[in-house]
Amino acid sequence: MKQRADECAALKQNNNMQLFFEEDGAFKAGLILKQDGNSYQVQLPTGRRTKVKGGHVFFEFDAADAAQFLENAKAAAQEIEPGFLWEVAGDDEFGYDDMAEEYFGDRAPASKAACMLALHANPVYFYRKGRGRYKKAPEDILKRALEAVAKKEALEKRRREMVSEMCAGRLPEEIARKCYELLLRPDKNGIEWKALNDAAAETRQSPLRLMLSLGAVKSPLAWHIDSFYLENFPRGRGFAADLPVPGPLPELPEADVQAFSIDDRSTTEIDDAASVTPMDDAKTRIGIHIAAPALLIGRDSELDKVARSRMSTVYAPGMKTTMLPEAWIAATSLDEGRLVPCVSLYVVVDNETMAVQSTETRIESIRVAANLRYEDFHEQVTEEAIADGTLSVPWARELGFLYRFARARLAEREEVRGRPEVIGRIDWYLDIEGDFEHPIIHRKGRVRGAPVDLIVAELMIFANSTWGLWLEEHRTAGIYRSQRMGRVRMSTSPGPHDGLGVLRYAWSTSPLRRYVDMVNQRQIICTAQGTAPAYLGNDVDFFTIVSQFEGLYETYNEFQRRMERYWSLRWIEQEGLTEIEAVVVKEELVRIEGLPFMQRIPGLPELERGQKIRLQILGKDYIDLVLEVKLLEVLADHLDLDEEDEDEAGPAETDEVPGKADQTPGDGTAAAQPAA
Repeated sequence: MKQRADECAALKQNNNMQLFFEEDGAFKAGLILKQDGNSYQVQLPTGRRTKVKGGHVFFEFDAADAAQFLENAKAAAQEIEPGFLWEVAGDDEFGYDDMAEEYFGDRAPASKAACMLALHANPVYFYRKGRGRYKKAPEDILKRALEAVAKKEALEKRRREMVSEMCAGRLPEEIARKCYELLLRPDKNGIEWKALNDAAAETRQSPLRLMLSLGAVKSPLAWHIDSFYLENFPRGRGFAADLPVPGPLPELPEADVQAFSIDDRSTTEIDDAASVTPMDDAKTRIGIHIAAPALLIGRDSELDKVARSRMSTVYAPGMKTTMLPEAWIAATSLDEGRLVPCVSLYVVVDNETMAVQSTETRIESIRVAANLRYEDFHEQVTEEAIADGTLSVPWARELGFLYRFARARLAEREEVRGRPEVIGRIDWYLDIEGDFEHPIIHRKGRVRGAPVDLIVAELMIFANSTWGLWLEEHRTAGIYRSQRMGRVRMSTSPGPHDGLGVLRYAWSTSPLRRYVDMVNQRQIICTAQGTAPAYLGNDVDFFTIVSQFEGLYETYNEFQRRMERYWSLRWIEQEGLTEIEAVVVKEELVRIEGLPFMQRIPGLPELERGQKIRLQILGKDYIDLVLEVKLLEVLADHLDLDEEDEDEAGPAETDEVPGKADQTPGDGTAAAQPAA
């Protein structure tokens, strides 16, 4: 009560004395309640009370209404031309009250407040030198500053114009010219980004969707493809015209074998072949022959730098961007009838038990007798035909023997894994016929564990695991794939691969399309020839390759998965489907049956893993690649799923099925795809 009485007494004593001061960078005025030395207690027009230190005070004045005083001062300041103030100001430092007398002819509170506000609002003309003190800007600096202000105002005007144009459905030239740059690597301080962002906010859509609606991005398909290549191939998908051409092939002993390869009809990078040579009634020698670009492409050579910059061939439905130039692929691919260098792994096998008796690595030349095409004969190669001896396709005897070898290796791996591999499930992929503007989308499938697929896969697994152990035994550095506790990692340290059921696994069988394989091949060649390895275990470059490869390879796999999702949605549209079946992988994650497509369905009831369901198709989002669905029915069917089905990124570890790398993501035969 006493404090309140004191305040009332102060108010009566001070009558209408007000204070003009600065608080938090703003000029304010308020009624003086109390003064204590240089400090004041002030009541603002809003009713809030504040303590003002003397260093923030400009002057006292007598007025009935502080708010009205401040409004009048602001209005007067707006009328003051800053250029005229600059003209009349001297070159020396001056105070706001000096300028009030110069401009208004007096130092009245209203004049001082108006000048203070005008000076403070024009930092281009006047530099603040202290509390209430200013100095005018030098003429040359002022000229440049005014030009900058004019430019900024013009840019701001253009920004508003561009926003209006885009909201009205018109595409500004500046936005069209920088379309992908704005969407992928925007300069968020630039006028174009600000305009695009503001227009997107006003039209309530993302910048990408706005660009699509304006025609800056041709289509969702163009966005998915072009954005990937602009990000990862900034110099274009092709190769420089001045790259060296392959030189003469090295002279190597020619292998006395009849070898054949198995690939899809569209495959151009034929990097593996096989041979079967009887030794006697008890033993047979199997040859696994791998194309040898590492014999022609030395470490740090110009071609090596090109391959390393790409790290892998990029695959997607209807698309392929190779790691190596066409001329270098042609020089080393295991094409029918040509004598080409290769790295061969020979395996001596017991004819009865299929037990491996010995292995040997050779660097040699090979003349492939035939490039078999998967589509031409795989349906005839059945387990029954092999078992009863009725198989009548070319190379039937060799295929039958290799199938027995593959079954034996699979059994060994399953014993180590502690569980059988999923056999019989169809891995779906999409084939695009015609151009992308008017495509016909074909859905195709491969049966897991089918004889031809199993032969090629097991031969490659055997080679990769054998060479992984072999490099370790010879203390030669290598790049390994390992898996423990479900986590797959790539490193220079050998480790077991639990998922495959092998002690070591070093990618070595796809050197034409994967850089890690070419690096490991260099190490294998040096070890086989008894020369110093191309890379030492403590080589910093070796570790860098691992890091670079993992990042880029996953980026490429993600692009492939996205394109498979896109074409899956297009296939659904092409077929006119209104309902589709799916299987629950876990929680809200489902795999669409018959397509390489997984996604989450928010709100899906809790169902058992492997439960089949029927979904109603409500819509398709070709940008976010999501199928809009509603649960119609929980079906009676239930599927047994392998653990790899839980991997939303999808890849297992063996892409060595013929043509599989051209069709499925990553390094796996698994069909699991990423959730949206």
